[in-house]
Amino acid sequence: MTSLRTVFFVSDGTGITAETFGSSVMAQFDSVKFRHRRLPFVDSIDKAESAVREIHQQAQADGARPIVFSTLVNPAIAERVHRAQALHLDLFSTFVAPLEAELGFKSSHAIGRFHHATDTDSYRNRIEAINFSLAHDDGQSAKNLVDAQVILIGVSRSGKTPTSLYLSMQYGIKVANYPLIPEDFERGQLPEPIRAFKSKCFGLTIDPMRLADIRNERRPGSRYASIENCRSEVSAAESMMQREGIRWLSTTTKSIEEIATTVLDVLRLES
Repeated sequence: MTSLRTVFFVSDGTGITAETFGSSVMAQFDSVKFRHRRLPFVDSIDKAESAVREIHQQAQADGARPIVFSTLVNPAIAERVHRAQALHLDLFSTFVAPLEAELGFKSSHAIGRFHHATDTDSYRNRIEAINFSLAHDDGQSAKNLVDAQVILIGVSRSGKTPTSLYLSMQYGIKVANYPLIPEDFERGQLPEPIRAFKSKCFGLTIDPMRLADIRNERRPGSRYASIENCRSEVSAAESMMQREGIRWLSTTTKSIEEIATTVLDVLRLES
């Protein structure tokens, strides 16, 4: 059995939908390694023929047929790509056709339809949320915290920034994040700017060993990265969150998607 397979994501747009769906499916196969190849903006017959040649070349190089996830609206272009020697998983034919039959309506078959969302309030809200999260990253601004929908707190390098950006980019949630530092533990209080917004706070913690590994990548051999300091900070942060009645979770073994989903669920936030 081939343990390394090449996967193509072919689309007439960016290919984000095909890659997101395909990656979720392939994550179920732990024993197989996948090499990703993106072929976006395949919106003409010439580009379709070029894609077919590239897929064939990869099949010959691998000695195994590639896997193709595609979102191609134009039937003629899709038919050309389907001539390639590969396992084809066409998201439109798999999902759109059955929905047309069930709903009794034809789909728009518009190329790049998903990305027309740039004209909607939802898209503008996401841009605003991203700007807000960037401006309020790592406690760098205390302005307009009343507009924050959630304030993530935790020790340095516990996952606050990537979670903030994911929530803002994917869901349009305005997120601020504040680090808990030794001075906060000495005072026994939350950072002053966020005390009035405790109900919006959600805590992130992490296993001290994992934290030490992460910090050593940034500042090797420092006290900041020492296991003793990491244990002390994590313990103090968890005690503070428990004392303040702030809900929290450990990011040690969780993906950004899992963390974000938990935050949304616990705080009952709506995008």
